[in-house]
Amino acid sequence: MINDILEPGLRVVFCGINPGKSSAHTGFHFAHPGNRFWKVIHLAGFTDRQLKPEEERHLLDTRCGITKLVERPTVQANEVDVKELHEGGRNLIKKIEDFQPDALAVLGKKAYEQAFSQRGVKWGKQKLKIGKTEIWVLPNPSGLNRASLDKLVEAYRELDDALVARGR
Repeated sequence: MINDILEPGLRVVFCGINPGKSSAHTGFHFAHPGNRFWKVIHLAGFTDRQLKPEEERHLLDTRCGITKLVERPTVQANEVDVKELHEGGRNLIKKIEDFQPDALAVLGKKAYEQAFSQRGVKWGKQKLKIGKTEIWVLPNPSGLNRASLDKLVEAYRELDDALVARGR
């Protein structure tokens, strides 16, 4: 099992879909060498340096956290079914209500749509909120996602810039 990295007072909680096999094996989020999460959040301004998966707890020093929609590890996220995502969405709402970060960044449009029963979602800030927490939908940094590194960084930087503009 991979533990959430959560505490009250966070700027943002990044929410992955589910652990990959590498993460399940190591016990760390976004552990596959092809996953660009750690590079993207660094280049987007969330961290001062590129953290390694085993340094994930240092995210709390930057007021960032990590959780996931589904606990079950898979080789690919498309192996997770709609029922699991919907249940994961309900569980995620409870976590976010408990911790109330400034923003929740769900990493994947399809996963967000299925978890929260939404349709036609656009990238970026959503109209839906959980309490005071803004919801953002950002591209998944998996190496299986064809989005370029520049596009990923641009999307994540938009969230960081919005939080900075709000004094967060």
